[in-house]
Amino acid sequence: MILNKTILVTGGAGFIGSHLCERLSNYGNKVYSLDNYSTGSSKNHVSGVNYIEGNTSNISKHVHTKPDIIYHLGEYSRVEQSFEEPGNALNSNLGGISNVLEFARANKSKLIYAGSSTKYGDNGETKGSSPYAWSKYVNTELVKKYGEWYNLNYAITYFYNVYGPREISAGKYATLIALFNNKLRKDEPLTIVKPGLQKRNFTHIDDIIDGLILIGAKGKGDEFGIGHHKEYSVLEIANLFKQKIEYLPERRGNRKAAQLITKKTKELGWFPKREIEDYIKDLVKNKGV
Repeated sequence: MILNKTILVTGGAGFIGSHLCERLSNYGNKVYSLDNYSTGSSKNHVSGVNYIEGNTSNISKHVHTKPDIIYHLGEYSRVEQSFEEPGNALNSNLGGISNVLEFARANKSKLIYAGSSTKYGDNGETKGSSPYAWSKYVNTELVKKYGEWYNLNYAITYFYNVYGPREISAGKYATLIALFNNKLRKDEPLTIVKPGLQKRNFTHIDDIIDGLILIGAKGKGDEFGIGHHKEYSVLEIANLFKQKIEYLPERRGNRKAAQLITKKTKELGWFPKREIEDYIKDLVKNKGV
């Protein structure tokens, strides 16, 4: 557990960031969020957190406190969409990381960097398969170099298909479970990108936050994956919703599977407690509410 610390969460008004801010604040920490609200929302604000609007590329201009820990979650995080808007993906990810690292170095903060599990997709073949995946891979290498060059205290973590309350449910940044739930609510067919056999490790947001807290307290170095050990195809997940299914054409950068790397996180005492099938059963029972 992390107690009585000053903590900065970039992307703190987003899906994962808001849950992290809430948990950290509940533990009695002084929590700040830096978010440009490109995908974050004021609807995700939680009590006890100090919210700052701005880009990570100007972090030292916006943040006037010395954090003990920085959770850097505030980057562009969509694979397929990054082909359509590479400038947005690269500017967000590459444009902010050096300033965040310099801010962490200047303030002697521990940095927890949210990498991308695309780095391990299809035996590592997908780490450069999209503007998003490539930029996230490059950033992990730079974080490690700062550890080598400047003795920066850091840990790099990787999320696997996060689901739960506050997911984006509509528009081009919608995530899979929230999108399916939205269509269930409207009694519309579920859309699946072909072939539908691509495997994913669906991980509940509370399990993700459990892992992030442990890594923030004890983690050091790379390869702290946070993902459920059970693997499902997208089609298997869709079938649990008991809705009609329609297929969409295959898309670039859509990996077939991801190597799950949770050994170091489990050594800290983490393990997943929630099951995707139970979550979906509740959604179906309540008609998507």
